[in-house]
Amino acid sequence: MPPSHHPALPPSGVGVLLVNLGTPDAPTPDAVRRYLAEFLSDRRVVELPALVWKPILHGVILRTRPARSAHAYAQVWTDEGSPLAAITAGQAQRLQERLGESVRVDWAMRYGNPSIPEKLHAMKEAGCDRVLVAPLYPQYSAATTASVLDRVGDALRTMRWHPALRTLPPYYDDPAYITALENDVTAQLEALDFTPEVLLLSYHGMPERTLHLGDPYHCHCRKTSRLLSERLAARLPSLRIETAFQSRFGRAKWLEPATEAVLAREAKGGTRALAVIAPGFSADCVETLEELAIRGQDVFTTAGGERYATLACLNDRATGMAMLETLVRRELGGWWT
Repeated sequence: MPPSHHPALPPSGVGVLLVNLGTPDAPTPDAVRRYLAEFLSDRRVVELPALVWKPILHGVILRTRPARSAHAYAQVWTDEGSPLAAITAGQAQRLQERLGESVRVDWAMRYGNPSIPEKLHAMKEAGCDRVLVAPLYPQYSAATTASVLDRVGDALRTMRWHPALRTLPPYYDDPAYITALENDVTAQLEALDFTPEVLLLSYHGMPERTLHLGDPYHCHCRKTSRLLSERLAARLPSLRIETAFQSRFGRAKWLEPATEAVLAREAKGGTRALAVIAPGFSADCVETLEELAIRGQDVFTTAGGERYATLACLNDRATGMAMLETLVRRELGGWWT
């Protein structure tokens, strides 16, 4: 028995913290400016010397980009707020229902709110002495997965007594993920009122130099595309599948081909019906709902295309949640059954 003056200890427990990229608190220039300042100050995201990058960031980008980005966010904002935040919260809720009350499931954002330190502290206070941190990025990149773990480390440095940690590995080639994509994509394509000639797999772009520096992201994306294409070929043999990279930023050379360039090329080359999906995103967000669904359609139809559809991410629907449950249960082995 502890002495009478000893503080009460919470019961031992297991936590799962789902983490996604982030979102501004509102679709306004001020909120977007705060978000971009945090996001673009991360040395994992922009790998330029601070003396070079800070004048560009504070003197140019944060003066001009927030208004444009706020307009994009405003076009997809919902009654529940940011689509990314609402869907990630839904994923945490659905996973909690699947795992039961013996595990505490919560969610956080790498940039913006709720923050990783805030949620890790809350889990520890609730008695979670073992926590699985699950970055919801199927393909590993230093700018995403590694940045999440950096922020986890920042949180741990402020805690006298911190929990034991595990992290969810990238799952770009996991059979559960590929099967979920196969079934979900097939169902969405069959539900369309037209038959696409081409399915474009659009991943978030990265500067090409990250590939040469050893980042495996490009290889992970290409393997996801290859495995998914092999599955879909058996079910939809007439469907041609292409891969591209979106969200280019700045003057550096980025991974190619660029999504907008592929959309224009396909339309000009005679493709009249096309669907696009973003397998690298676990939840719909401004990059899928505005960049692909709105701007992408405009690029395709302006170049001569006629029928265009943006398929939803796995989000918190049953197929995606069954996949996530499989991955999480595997990583909790030995901690919880």
